[in-house]
Amino acid sequence: QVQLVESGGGLVQAGGSLTLSCAVSVPTGTIVSISDMGWFRQAPGKARELVAVISSGTRLNYADSVKGRFAISRDNAKNTVYLQMNSLKPEDTAVYYCNAQRVRVLYSGVFSDCWGQGTQVTVSS
Repeated sequence: QVQLVESGGGLVQAGGSLTLSCAVSVPTGTIVSISDMGWFRQAPGKARELVAVISSGTRLNYADSVKGRFAISRDNAKNTVYLQMNSLKPEDTAVYYCNAQRVRVLYSGVFSDCWGQGTQVTVSS
């Protein structure tokens, strides 16, 4: 019932920038609130890892590998989370997944641990 749609992935040269967006929606309902929103990534042959997370109170947490290069933000009015990625490196190549925790939907309850379908980011050297 909760849908997360990512956009903004693509191919970029090393040192370049990309901005990912993830819009959370409920086709037959109204979102009241979302707690943590975050981005994860999974490279071929590797486990999915946390990239960045932002709480409903805008508390931020980043993986050490992206600190100083990536910035996460959210627009609560649009139920959207963003990931600004700068100074991209080939090792940032992965499928990036959006995650939303505790999505409260009017009259429907709370949906936990919601995931998007992923968007490919490829950084060429």
